[in-house]
Amino acid sequence: MARGILRIVLGDQLTPDIAALRGGDRDRDIVLMAEVRAEATYVRHHPKKIAFVFSAMRHFAEELRGQGWTVDYVCYDAADNSGSLGGEAARAVRRHGLGAVTVTEPGEWRLRRDMDGWESSCGVPVAVLEDDRFLCSHGRFRRWAAGRKSLRMEFFYREMRREHGVLLEPDGSPVGGRWNFDADNRKPPPAGLDPPPVAAFAPDAMTQAVLDLVEDAFVGDYADGRHFGDLRPFRFGVTRREAEEAFERFVRSCLPRFGDYQDAMVAGQDTLYHSVIGLYLNAGLLDPLSVIRRVEQAWRDGHAPLNAAEGYVRQILGWREYVRGLYWLKMPAYAQTNALDAQRPLPDFYWTGDTDLNCLREVIGQTRREAYAHHIQRLMVTGNFALLIGAVPQEVCDWYLSVYADAYEWVELPNTHGMALFADGGVMASKPYAASGAYIDRMSDYCGGCRYDVRQKTGPGACPFNVLYWDFLIRNRQRLAGNPRLGMIYKTLDRMDADRVRSIRADAARFLDTLTPAVAPAQKRAS
Repeated sequence: MARGILRIVLGDQLTPDIAALRGGDRDRDIVLMAEVRAEATYVRHHPKKIAFVFSAMRHFAEELRGQGWTVDYVCYDAADNSGSLGGEAARAVRRHGLGAVTVTEPGEWRLRRDMDGWESSCGVPVAVLEDDRFLCSHGRFRRWAAGRKSLRMEFFYREMRREHGVLLEPDGSPVGGRWNFDADNRKPPPAGLDPPPVAAFAPDAMTQAVLDLVEDAFVGDYADGRHFGDLRPFRFGVTRREAEEAFERFVRSCLPRFGDYQDAMVAGQDTLYHSVIGLYLNAGLLDPLSVIRRVEQAWRDGHAPLNAAEGYVRQILGWREYVRGLYWLKMPAYAQTNALDAQRPLPDFYWTGDTDLNCLREVIGQTRREAYAHHIQRLMVTGNFALLIGAVPQEVCDWYLSVYADAYEWVELPNTHGMALFADGGVMASKPYAASGAYIDRMSDYCGGCRYDVRQKTGPGACPFNVLYWDFLIRNRQRLAGNPRLGMIYKTLDRMDADRVRSIRADAARFLDTLTPAVAPAQKRAS
């Protein structure tokens, strides 16, 4: 009789019908799941993320055992765990005497490249299957991108809406007469905004054991080579049922106001009306199309306005699918681009939160506590600052990949490298998302608690974002002046008198000189 197959499930593939399990023989095949040092430490992941992934994996292994699978689960051992996922696969093949390996492709280029050598190390055939949990396959994205001068998400999103029949009239036109209601989703936060809390779950015994493991093996200061972030309190769900409960709570309580305030930022309100389900989607505990259909139905039932439903659908059917397609289309060269020749080390306060810029202190502090910040906090506060100072793209991307519970390279890299930093030279965005302090003041209450004056343009008390914004444009004029979306801004710059320009450059230089590089460089990923 033919030997069975080793079927590998990765930590972000916690879906019962994942490609690697489909059609398996539960009497002969073995499922391998492994907590390995290489995956937990290739960047210094937030302890909450490590705990979430390990606990969700252990719960999923129990789910598979309940379905009749034999699961070989390798727990993390801090004292004896120097191997890799490929090494665990080879050992499992020998341990069980199996004749082949099947695995669903990973979400990160470095691991996919590593899998090319597994056949040799395992000594049996290795099949790497495409991950079909996404709504746009690699081939479908390549066909969409072929021959296009620009790869703008908006046009991709419209095709996805048509292809999957989402928020359409019977004749195929968009409901409400527009494809995009983003213009309705930029309301600044009013005083007294009091959103309901997101779903929180008490750790069970299995999760408590994982928290103890992570605390022992990973928790510590970034400076001592360990991992940034607070492990406790830990409130994430770790099962499919909890993920679905968290999403349903969002639909009932937060979706109606999500659109209006999705760009708003309020001190002490870490989630506002956001769903905080990115970690569940990206780990495989939620199905993206089911999420989209539920939001669409909430609009059709009159529970949520169209601007909220469309804005939410666009994040999943648009952005999420688009950045994944772009990542696999452009890697590995994409990660090495540096179109603005940004060379400044990432400041140490990204790891410590010790800065007197209140907006950055708020967002980094929240990130440290929760392993979460919403998209505008990431793009227009931490990302905008890194763009304006000219921070090294790989260091910035390593930070984003390290600190967020929902971060995997396929989704993190395009959003950071392309959208926030414009390091790809405009593949993703038609212009850099650079902004002065006025944007942060309009969309948040952060500026009221800052020692700097956002209304002051230059001088020692001025908001650093103000001078850094113009300094960025001056510094990158040769690279950006031809951008049609920046034409009016450069005309404004040209009308400034020479003394003001000199003052801007001098103030920016003085501020940049105060920035201390990170005390320990971010661990470099394989490219």
